[in-house]
Amino acid sequence: MIVIVWQLAATWRARMLAAREQQYKRLAEKYAQLLEDNVELHRRSIEELTQARKSITSMEKMMREIE
Repeated sequence: MIVIVWQLAATWRARMLAAREQQYKRLAEKYAQLLEDNVELHRRSIEELTQARKSITSMEKMMREIE
């Protein structure tokens, strides 16, 4: 009887560990995807900032030429 209870507990523990491992794996995959998304957003922001700087520089140059 004790062996059966012990075996059931060991089986339950193994299933719980496997489920937890799957949760960690999904969490890691989600984190990786969010990180990729964040890198892409950062890249786009840098591109937009670069374009804005070019436009401002161009307008400043034009304003100086008008004066």
